[in-house]
Amino acid sequence: MFPYQNLKVYEKAFLLNKSIYKLIKSNSTLPIYIKNQLGRASLSIVLNIAEGSAKVTNRDIRSFFVIARGSAFECAAIIDILHSEAEISAEFKSELDAGFEEISKMLYAMIRNLEK
Repeated sequence: MFPYQNLKVYEKAFLLNKSIYKLIKSNSTLPIYIKNQLGRASLSIVLNIAEGSAKVTNRDIRSFFVIARGSAFECAAIIDILHSEAEISAEFKSELDAGFEEISKMLYAMIRNLEK
């Protein structure tokens, strides 16, 4: 088992990415550039957590977790746009927002711990 597979934040990001993937696959009305950006940003969270966990120094690990957190913010902004354009329901937006916020908080705590 790889170290990132034991991280709760990875598990949550992985599950949230699955929800985003289903949204992208099932919604044929979304412009391709939105699908691409949202898909890349969501996948970036998962992949940067995994890659960061493989690094040796706290500075390197922190850098990847910071990028992952930024991607969570990017996803949340895209979700705002999709909701404002009535592409997703308020309930689904709330569910996604809660997930991205939780991941962001977890990553923030991990980043702060690496700075000590």
